[in-house]
Amino acid sequence: MSRISEKIEHLREKLRRHEYLYYVLDAPEITDAEYDAMMHELQALEREHPELITPDSPTQRVGGKPREGFVKVPHSSPMLSLDNALNEEELREFDQRVRGLLGDEKFSYAAELKLDGLSLAVHYKKGQLAQAVTRGDGVVGEDVTENARTIGSIPLRLREEHGDWEVRGEVVLTRRSFEKANAERAAAGLPLFANPRNAAAGALRVLDPSVTASRKLDFFGYFLFQEGRPALETQWKALDKLEAMGFKVNPRRKKCADIEKLVAFCNEWAEKRESLPYEIDGVVAKVDSVEQQNRLGWTAKAPRWAIAYKFAARQAETVVKDIDVQVGRTGTLTPVARFEPVKVGGVTVQNATLHNEDEIERLGLKIGDTVLIERSGDVIPKVVRVVKEGEHRHAFRMPKHCPVCGGDIVRAEGEAASRCINTNCPARLRESILHWAARGVMDIDGMGDALVNQLVDQGLVRNVADIYQLTTELLIDLERMGQKSAEKLIANIDASRKQPLPRILNGLGIPFVGERTAQFLADEFGDLDKIAAADEDELQRAEEVGPKVAKSIRRFFHESHNKSLIERLRHEGFTFTYERKKRDGGPLAGMTFVLTGTLPTLSRDEAKAKIEAAGGKVAGSVSRKTHYVVAGDEAGSKLDKAKELGIKVIDEAALIEMLG
Repeated sequence: MSRISEKIEHLREKLRRHEYLYYVLDAPEITDAEYDAMMHELQALEREHPELITPDSPTQRVGGKPREGFVKVPHSSPMLSLDNALNEEELREFDQRVRGLLGDEKFSYAAELKLDGLSLAVHYKKGQLAQAVTRGDGVVGEDVTENARTIGSIPLRLREEHGDWEVRGEVVLTRRSFEKANAERAAAGLPLFANPRNAAAGALRVLDPSVTASRKLDFFGYFLFQEGRPALETQWKALDKLEAMGFKVNPRRKKCADIEKLVAFCNEWAEKRESLPYEIDGVVAKVDSVEQQNRLGWTAKAPRWAIAYKFAARQAETVVKDIDVQVGRTGTLTPVARFEPVKVGGVTVQNATLHNEDEIERLGLKIGDTVLIERSGDVIPKVVRVVKEGEHRHAFRMPKHCPVCGGDIVRAEGEAASRCINTNCPARLRESILHWAARGVMDIDGMGDALVNQLVDQGLVRNVADIYQLTTELLIDLERMGQKSAEKLIANIDASRKQPLPRILNGLGIPFVGERTAQFLADEFGDLDKIAAADEDELQRAEEVGPKVAKSIRRFFHESHNKSLIERLRHEGFTFTYERKKRDGGPLAGMTFVLTGTLPTLSRDEAKAKIEAAGGKVAGSVSRKTHYVVAGDEAGSKLDKAKELGIKVIDEAALIEMLG
């Protein structure tokens, strides 16, 4: 066992080093594939020897299960906000106040970029990550430890330090990750994040750590505490110490001996902020000496020794000439304002996204109005407000048919987004094909982004059914496609015709119908034609299909383009019938259960398997269709919902008794 332990620890050290190089220094030495291979080797060893798993192992970054709520946690000392200086004059007034309080003493400022994110306090016990707490109201925050573990730039174990520490810093989302998050929300019909800060806050406060991991958050440390107090004698030394401990610390910082150097630093980054991969909205200046900080003291709301210099928003007025509609790759229609060209911060702006109809209504905007637009570090300008109503203004109306394909446009009740529901719409074709071919759907290995782009650009594939008309001869003329590769891809395409109904339903791209819902539909109806013919009430017989999902399914199968696609797939040999799981018999036949909390002896997977083996169903949420809620320790909102609806709540012992 000693040799195995040494091998495991050696792998962990290598992985920690490469995580530090990648997430903190932005200087990777190995490829993603090499990193993944090492991680898989470690995971395999830990599966064989679970007694050797430690909380700081790199495999434990994304290991937490979804929770049902956040625990409130008091901070070791208040996380106070900062007073703001909105211009150079106010910044100089702050400097005069500091000089007045310190007299003739020499002092300097530690100037750091003000990241536009979410404050977080990360606690370490004996050098290992123990807890992460959001700012909250400054006195009490929320425990988001499992989510914080997924952030690669938060060390699970400190470098060369084994004591108890608290690191305060900022969780941020890069511009690229922000755009990706908004694209995903648009596809789901959810309101878009207004800025990267909101997106970071949303990602950190979701209940499922795997969602946090998918957003690629970053963490920059800026305070180092022990027992609720600054750990070192100066802020500058604390920043250097944080770097040595393995944290990402913003390299764009400066020690300023006087106000002139501080003003110059602020002006420099006001001009250069667009060059950064993340948003900043100013500069934070702190008196460097902690001893002087203590003598300067605090007001009720903020320290007297620090100030946040806020950059001015870049704004201009212009006229909205028109509002066009763009169709995104997931079918979402986005209204875009077209302006009289105007310069904002040195950049000529001619358009800005208006996100959706709700945003246009909120602004009270009509074509012909004069509006105030702003670039406040955002890559894409935004409309702030209507300044003057146009003399001949007229309202924008979302088209009833897709401007790209002519398909039906729908906006489901409660959704912000309007969308084209034609799966074959050219605007969403690439995404539809990639989804259809994905592992877990049709599983057509070899059909990746580069190939799909060629197939679409050359007009070889105009909908997913066209995939089944491809031949080896057509494929070998494409870039990076030889005879063997083409033959293998054709074989994979042919094999996909045998995929069962749940995968076909998932692959069709019906809004709100993913892998789980597709399985429930197949289990309930056993035939695609029966699903297509069912009305909304009938569709809701399927587990977890409510009114919103049922309406989406009906709309999809009512659309003529989608009907044509179904018939073409039928002609290609797909099987639209499915042998439903038999639920007859067994002591729990016809009953639906919801599991919540931690059970004494059974894991959730084990409890689910036992219920299903006895003929019952296990649902993910409580509804009036639920027969029993099985509650364990730390049961959360599902238990409250059960009580509200009058659903019977049982414990593990009662469940085992029912199982017989």
